[in-house]
Amino acid sequence: MAIRLVWAQILGIGMLVFSTLGCGSTQPAFTDAAHEESAIRAVMAAQVDAWNRGDLPGFMAGYAKSDTLRFASGGNERRGWQTTLDAYVTGYPDRDAMGTLVFDIRDVQLLSPPWALVFGEWRLQRAADEPWGLYTLLFRKTDAGWKVVHDHTSSGE
Repeated sequence: MAIRLVWAQILGIGMLVFSTLGCGSTQPAFTDAAHEESAIRAVMAAQVDAWNRGDLPGFMAGYAKSDTLRFASGGNERRGWQTTLDAYVTGYPDRDAMGTLVFDIRDVQLLSPPWALVFGEWRLQRAADEPWGLYTLLFRKTDAGWKVVHDHTSSGE
């Protein structure tokens, strides 16, 4: 069942990429790609800053505040902004559990307005351990700026 879900997610993202980058596409290009990538990186930098202050709602400001937000990690799928925040609060109840977050953004692909795909590594630096993993984020540019609408995060442990 889990394998089918992963393949469905991969197929969905693949179809999105194919449809936005397809042959003969008349999708408009980003007018200032460097500016858009910088804006996405700024969202993620603000998330790191909020996390490292212990501000989980501030961290969640980088996500679309929507019931359609999807967060997949550890074989679990969560739907919705509040559900995701609640899971973070449960999983990271205090500053010791949160540690210090570092994002290594390895790739930002501007697919087509208003979509972007970000791939990278996350790492938590804590006194007792240093968990890490990879993430793939689907961003959508909204009236409120760039927001994560789909987060697939894995653990490297």
